[in-house]
Amino acid sequence: MLLKKAERRYRLRTGDYARLAAFRGAVREFLRFSEEAAAQAGLTAQHYQAMLILRASEGESVTINDLARQLFIKHNSAVGLVDRLVREGLIVREASSADRRKVELKLSGRGRQVLAKLAGMHRRELERIGPVLKRLIADVFREDGAGKE
Repeated sequence: MLLKKAERRYRLRTGDYARLAAFRGAVREFLRFSEEAAAQAGLTAQHYQAMLILRASEGESVTINDLARQLFIKHNSAVGLVDRLVREGLIVREASSADRRKVELKLSGRGRQVLAKLAGMHRRELERIGPVLKRLIADVFREDGAGKE
């Protein structure tokens, strides 16, 4: 059977699939937590990610193009995302000091407050599930023959 041949080729057993499924489930659980935490703050997960990028890049110039690349979205989608964050008072657009044709994005004071609260919640959740994720990652890469069927 073709499936068994492919599984032999890639050295996959039922336990390998189970470990991959468990890891993916744990990652999805964290992402769901993140989506819900952002929603409680009136944001989408993508808005939260954009704010994280801006805060992590503090001291560096971040343009809409930069944000689009890091979020893996199209420029026009990033423009809409930035427009909403500006309307909500979470980020500001500033003319670039290096190139007046460019606009740089920065967190506002309110944006920093909202982000700090969300980031704190995320860190606590990662501290909670971190040991599980660490074990699951180790299990996925385990090659000691455990779980062979």
